[in-house]
Amino acid sequence: MSEPTVSVSALSDYARSLDFDSSEPSESTVSTPELTYTDRFVDRHIGVRGEEIRAMLAVLGLNSISDLIEQAVPKSIRIQRPLQIRSGRSEYELLKELKAIASKNQVLRSLIGMGYSNCITPPVIQRNILENPGWYTQYTPYQPEISQGRLEALLNFQTMIMDLTGLEIANASLLDEGTAAAEAMSMSYGIVKNKAKTFWVSEACHPQTIEVIQTRALPLGIEVIVGDHRTFEFDTPIFGALLQYPATDGAIYDYSEFVDRAHQAGALVTVAADLLSLTLLKAPGEFGADIAIGNTQRFGVPLGYGGPHAAYFATKEVYKRQLPGRLVGVSKDRNGQPALRLALQTREQHIRRDKATSNICTAQVLLAVIAGMYAVYHGAEGLRKIADRVHRLTAQLAIALQKLGLKLGTEPYFDTLKVECDADAVLARALQKGINLRKIDSDTVGISIDETTSQADLLDLVGCFAGRSLPAIPDPQIPSAFIRTSKYLTHPTFSAYRSETELLRYMYRLQSRDLSLTSAMIPLGSCTMKLNATAEMIPITWPEFGQIHPFAPTNQTQGYQTLFQQLESWLSEITGFAGISLQPNAGSQGEYAGLLVIRQYHQSRGDTHRTICLIPQSAHGTNPASAVMAGMKVVAIACDHEGNIDIADLKAKAEQHRENLAALMVTYPSTHGVFEEGIREICAIVHENGGQVYMDGANMNAQVGLCRPGDFGADVCHLNLHKTFCIPHGGGGPGVGPIGVASHLVPFLPNHSVVATSGESGIGAVSAAPWGSASILPISWMYIAMMGGQGLTEATEIAILNANYIAKRLEGHYPVLYKGKNGWVAHECILDLREFKKNADIEVDDIAKRLIDYGFHPPTVSWPVAGTVMVEPTESESKAELDRFCDAMIAIREEIRAIENGNVDRTNNLLKNAPHTVADLTSETWDRPYSRQEAIFPTTWTKANKFYPAVGRIDNAFGDRNLVCSCLPMDAYE
Repeated sequence: MSEPTVSVSALSDYARSLDFDSSEPSESTVSTPELTYTDRFVDRHIGVRGEEIRAMLAVLGLNSISDLIEQAVPKSIRIQRPLQIRSGRSEYELLKELKAIASKNQVLRSLIGMGYSNCITPPVIQRNILENPGWYTQYTPYQPEISQGRLEALLNFQTMIMDLTGLEIANASLLDEGTAAAEAMSMSYGIVKNKAKTFWVSEACHPQTIEVIQTRALPLGIEVIVGDHRTFEFDTPIFGALLQYPATDGAIYDYSEFVDRAHQAGALVTVAADLLSLTLLKAPGEFGADIAIGNTQRFGVPLGYGGPHAAYFATKEVYKRQLPGRLVGVSKDRNGQPALRLALQTREQHIRRDKATSNICTAQVLLAVIAGMYAVYHGAEGLRKIADRVHRLTAQLAIALQKLGLKLGTEPYFDTLKVECDADAVLARALQKGINLRKIDSDTVGISIDETTSQADLLDLVGCFAGRSLPAIPDPQIPSAFIRTSKYLTHPTFSAYRSETELLRYMYRLQSRDLSLTSAMIPLGSCTMKLNATAEMIPITWPEFGQIHPFAPTNQTQGYQTLFQQLESWLSEITGFAGISLQPNAGSQGEYAGLLVIRQYHQSRGDTHRTICLIPQSAHGTNPASAVMAGMKVVAIACDHEGNIDIADLKAKAEQHRENLAALMVTYPSTHGVFEEGIREICAIVHENGGQVYMDGANMNAQVGLCRPGDFGADVCHLNLHKTFCIPHGGGGPGVGPIGVASHLVPFLPNHSVVATSGESGIGAVSAAPWGSASILPISWMYIAMMGGQGLTEATEIAILNANYIAKRLEGHYPVLYKGKNGWVAHECILDLREFKKNADIEVDDIAKRLIDYGFHPPTVSWPVAGTVMVEPTESESKAELDRFCDAMIAIREEIRAIENGNVDRTNNLLKNAPHTVADLTSETWDRPYSRQEAIFPTTWTKANKFYPAVGRIDNAFGDRNLVCSCLPMDAYE
């Protein structure tokens, strides 16, 4: 039998059909079988296959997945057509297409500054942290016994920030510099009791920072005054002030007198400081600053068109309980050994809810780790050399420009010059040489030198001003009043790993102390720890995405614009919304932005009194915190005994607050892990009473391809791209939280004062960069494009199947707390462990820690219901892994039963002593009523694949009573 033949014209037509555009591939005019790559990505992403699926369905008593979806997802909300997203394709195809899109970006030498500088990511850090799934697939370190490596890396980061800022305590990072400044304003407002409602901001701050502050202040009724620190007379009462150091135009000012006068007026002073400059300049804490904030981007993190980058936040220890974000502290484990964990968790919004001072629940951990490791790589001496070189190049350029007769700013400078000239002419000549400069106004340009700048770059810059040579440079002098004399980075960590060999071993030693997706399933309810495919991650380190300044001219970023447009189009199709904003750079920021859009809509209609926000008692803690930040008053809605919103209570309170109702915040499927049958009625009740429906998209992984929030009543929804759409959690960040909105809300989507992202009616910027964490959006682009509409729907169906399979296998051992109308859960299930406290004195934490012995990261603990665990297996885990988890949970149930039956001591048992460590395995004495084998190798799998926790059960209370948030002496770990 001869081989089938295909004509050359048919192949040409097929090749043309692969050319990328936003529409479906064109149909070949020649009738021929479609020639496609045979390797479907969807088969790599989804963990279970045909026979396994049939076996799982048999356990559920069902014939097909369609039967499950028919019974689990209310028919009233299911979409009746496939997603209009083209078919999924192979990794190979999509990487080629995305490379073509990326090539539309122009990678110029950007010397724009404004808080963003090009830098060199040491290859050893890029390959072994940024590109390493052992680091980027870790979860937030809420289980510290299996997070010691990342916690130590964050402790290094905090120590670095404390040393360089000269302040006593620093957090484990915030989202960006603008957000950090806004958090500083909110913190100052909460601390200062002088009844002032005005925050003063220096006009020398970066413009994007000023805008984010103004956005945050508006709904809180805070007045923002922008002025010159040299002329402000403190004639208006203020509770806080913000200064930029060095200023946005490069000037270095002596702020000490201003700080003194602010303190005399009862105000706190925040200084936004360039971190590299602090290796040469006097630290903010040394001239009286109460808070220091800024960006650590130039410590080895690519520009990435604006993010993600780790902001820093440091303050005085007296304000430790008001410090926003996460804080790593030192405690001890049950054996008295030093152990790290998140400290002072009572500050968090999940506990304080509408009384929280911040809604931030995401750090930028992966980026903070990179920045901290950059300091470990260079040490104090290396960082100072980089800063000194940057300053010398800047001084050499300044002398050359002055010799050309150009006027520069009169203040001292570090890395940025303000030059008076014909700005348009200079910028045009710079573009011809492949350089971006900052246009301050028509007569002034700004030039910011960075770590990557060379002598050849300086020659090109001088040429832009019609010069042809560089002068010899004397030793540049920063005035002595500004010179730093104090030491920093003196801890041995910052000098012990200077060779690549030692640094490589240090990074892998830390990595080995963390359980990531490279080790086992992380079955965290509400957190969706699914596969982060390598093909999705590859593009983020392409220079076409990584080396673009966020304020580069948009005609240089056409690749990014194409990516944004396509991603927004796909997300609109998936959600049913008319418009998408990609600016929010975390789920919490998406909540906040969505509520501000609702607020702006009401205000545009003259309904300024609509400030009541209805929130179910089961909601995420960020929900009430976000509502308060958006200027709303929270009214709680009860849940019924099945965990659903109490519709009668909702209706009563919606009608009670009819005249002032602004919004309802609802999570769907519910926070309790079920599809509520009454969601359409819930939305209708809110609309009938004049409110808007905000949907928390944390559980979108159960909706994609099956139902769309925009179709069944939601007006706004945020999407956690770091959950449903495969951007990895990175150990607690980065996150991305874009929002989708109905057509009537599109005009109010977030704008940006530097690069417009919306119309004039849009709310102010909620993130420092116009498109937030732009450089990781290619991850979600790749995921959606490789899966295609059908693949995305399959993923959702399998996520629901896997959750119900676990629930069914475990229901005879652990009660499943909530189920839907027909007895099914959504993509996650809550296991009720509360009876064990009474019957065996076993707490939920005991079960969580014992799971570590079985090689698993525990599920979400005691949320949304205390004494329970919430399990979410996702669609990307295999049946073997699901069964291994179920077997572990069943085995632990038998261990509990032995306690219940009186066969095992209630205080000295496998669960109370978990997790078990190498120290337990190798100790000379063993006085426990069970064997080491039972403790450490409870299954055959663990004998071959054991993950050893680095420390035993941690004493959190001890750490909070004896707060230490910087690196310990090296001998403490011996």
